[in-house]
Amino acid sequence: MDFKILYETAKNKAINFMVTGQITAYVSALKEVSQYKKLMTVVVAN
Repeated sequence: MDFKILYETAKNKAINFMVTGQITAYVSALKEVSQYKKLMTVVVAN
């Protein structure tokens, strides 16, 4: 899996939710972004 693409997609979703004022969806998308960032860090570390 390419986590960078998933990370960028989640980040763009979060930005779109922030712009439209959908706070709950924005927070959920930020959690998803954080998850992919952690996975990328783990993959790079190994």
